[in-house]
Amino acid sequence: MYEGLKGFRDFYPGEQSARREVTDAIEGAAARYGFREVATPALERTEMYVDKSGEGIVEELYAFEDRGGRKVSLTPELTPTVARMVVAKGQELSKPIKWMSTRPFWRYEQVQQGRFREFYQTNIDVFGSSAPEADAEVLAVAADALTDLGLTGDDFEFRVSHRDVLGGLVRALADDPEAVDVEAAIRAVDKRAKVDDGEYFGLLSDAGLDRATAREFDDLITGVDDPADLDAVAEAGGEDVEAAVSNLRSVLAAADDFGAGEFCEISLTTARGLDYYTGVVFECFDSTGEVSRSVFGGGRYDDLIESFGGQPTPAVGVAPGHATLKLLCQRAGVWPDEELSTDYYVLSVGDTRAKAAEIARDLRALGDDVVVETDVSDRSFGSQLGYADSINAETVVVVGERDLANGEVTVKDMASGDETTAPVAEFPPDSSLPTYEDYE
Repeated sequence: MYEGLKGFRDFYPGEQSARREVTDAIEGAAARYGFREVATPALERTEMYVDKSGEGIVEELYAFEDRGGRKVSLTPELTPTVARMVVAKGQELSKPIKWMSTRPFWRYEQVQQGRFREFYQTNIDVFGSSAPEADAEVLAVAADALTDLGLTGDDFEFRVSHRDVLGGLVRALADDPEAVDVEAAIRAVDKRAKVDDGEYFGLLSDAGLDRATAREFDDLITGVDDPADLDAVAEAGGEDVEAAVSNLRSVLAAADDFGAGEFCEISLTTARGLDYYTGVVFECFDSTGEVSRSVFGGGRYDDLIESFGGQPTPAVGVAPGHATLKLLCQRAGVWPDEELSTDYYVLSVGDTRAKAAEIARDLRALGDDVVVETDVSDRSFGSQLGYADSINAETVVVVGERDLANGEVTVKDMASGDETTAPVAEFPPDSSLPTYEDYE
């Protein structure tokens, strides 16, 4: 008996059907905005991640040397891969480029609630537009996906920030801006809610801020509850921060127009830890706080394509993680039913296989999503009926020798147990899905 690997999961039919429904909702929302699906490889060269994040990233990867002596890794995220793809064909692609993809990723990290070593995300990205409308559209797609799943504004919120506001403030407040590690300071902000005050301010100190400056910086970023509060931040930060605040306000205004504004709130303590983010960033949280960690996040990464050897190409994206999204949906009571669903079971009794198979084919032809099963195990009447019940068949069509001799089939409603007969020559009808009520 073999056990599965820690952090890797099996999905049986009921759970997988719920997961498929969620994936379809996310991808369906993105498709309505014109995002096109791409498919990407599971392996990339390890150097692609090392060049972006440093040698330390290897400890978090499933990295190895293949038989050709190449250092490769299972992909831990999609953004570097799609950046590579854009660079490869950037001049051939119409801008803006709008792509989406749902697939697994791999990171060798501690397994905890909502976090696994193999995990699934839907990535939704726009390349080639620096306009606030691109950021707003990404927010709108995410909001539509969540509301399509049955969530409301009482269930989730988008906490929106701007990396240049944070970076500009750090530089403006520091006695010696050149001595401050701005990225380290932003990473400290990203950890603010996860560590105690002593560790948080210690991280800011390590980044080059003295205690008094770190406290002033924190007071500024935690004192913003609405757009009007950004005036004090802009005043403290100078021209760079003023420009970033203006951009943040423009994105929020566009989000209002795109229908996502009601889900957005300004949160300058939202930083996103990855260094390649450059502008507006956001994270989705459970409004009740019961799901304690970020459900998913996204943001702008305008410099990444150029760092991969391409032309300067602004970009913004979001990546809903399916494991944490499930936690939110379960908390809100909207996770899809994990029970199997079957429209018809065609039960064959005696030497009736040919006719039963014909009826099953005709039923399937009535709709692309009609689920029809029939016997493939040569079972008895009772065993077939028990199986039909186990797969939640709504209607059982009994095709027996005696039925056919009488020119009919038996139609059984599984919920009530009631049954009736229907003329075999007219079953199923050409244009509608037959039910027990049609023949009672």
